[in-house]
Amino acid sequence: MSEEEQKRLIRLRIYDTIIPVRVPQEEEPLYRRDADLINELLNLYFANFKEQKPDKEIIFYAMIDLGLRLQKELRRNDTKSYDEAMKELTGEIESLLSDRDK
Repeated sequence: MSEEEQKRLIRLRIYDTIIPVRVPQEEEPLYRRDADLINELLNLYFANFKEQKPDKEIIFYAMIDLGLRLQKELRRNDTKSYDEAMKELTGEIESLLSDRDK
C-alpha cells in the first residue's frame, strides 16, 4: 500500500472554517489536538482584539504565539540532551580523576 493510500481525509474546524486535510491515520489525534490548540489561541486573540484589529492581523498574532511556543519547546528539548550528556561526561571525568588519585 502506498503512503498516500495509508492517509485518510479528515475535516478540521479552524475558527469559522472547515479545512480538509489528508493525514496518516496514526497521526489523526495529533492533528485534532493541534486544531483544538489553534482554536483556543484564535478565540483568545479574537476575544481580546476583535474591536481593535482586523481579522487577518489577529490570526497572525495567534500564529506568532503558536510559533513561539514551538520554538521554546524545541530549545528546551535541544538543551535537555546536551545537559544529560554533560552530566554523564562530568561523572566519567570525576570517576577517572578519583581513580587516578587512589
